[in-house]
Amino acid sequence: MLKSDSRTAVRPALVLDRTAARPRAVVLLLHGGRADSMAAPARLNPAAARMLPFTRAVLKATEGCDVVVGRVRYRHRGWNGSRADAARDALRALDELAQLVGTVPVVLVGHSMGGRAVLAAAGHERVTGVVGLAPWCPPDEPVEQLAGRRVVLLHSDRDRVTDPRGSVELAARARAAGSDACAVLLAGSDHAMLRRARTWHALATGSVTALLGMNPFPEAVGEAFTRAAGGRTEPVRRA
Repeated sequence: MLKSDSRTAVRPALVLDRTAARPRAVVLLLHGGRADSMAAPARLNPAAARMLPFTRAVLKATEGCDVVVGRVRYRHRGWNGSRADAARDALRALDELAQLVGTVPVVLVGHSMGGRAVLAAAGHERVTGVVGLAPWCPPDEPVEQLAGRRVVLLHSDRDRVTDPRGSVELAARARAAGSDACAVLLAGSDHAMLRRARTWHALATGSVTALLGMNPFPEAVGEAFTRAAGGRTEPVRRA
């Protein structure tokens, strides 16, 4: 399992959008990036801006529920091979979070490279659920850290940046490793989640609040979990 390296951190990895006097849970969101880049993320960052509507949707859906909402600040734009920088930043943020709010459950939400990061960091003791949005899922990606976690992967079936088959295959391998995982493919749309944005927001936010125990999963996600529990490997397709 990856370990955080917070002792070498120059600045905090955690950015909070909402705190709570008596937090009952936390949602952390992670944006995308590049496969390789040691450069620091730019202040005007399209990948980060892409996740702002999801942050606002989660804030609205959990208002008044004592749910802390925050984001992970990356030190580098890239994943950078075995360095797995985005995942290490996620772990740093989780360690910082534990010092602020204590032992409350955490749901991670990540897009693209951030999706790979939340899957890698899911072995942290506070993480109970993960929502991956068009996640980057290489064929040999580890899944053992997902055991005991609930995982929802949402992907456009026309994504040309990250492979939707990677999400389907990772969900199946995660289930075999002891995770309660499912994949839902959106017909059409794109990697940036701009086409059919309302559907992306509804499925992602509904999955987050379901993982927090606030409501049932959205219909497509609930169906995907039911299929997975019955041993069916084909993904649910959301028209």
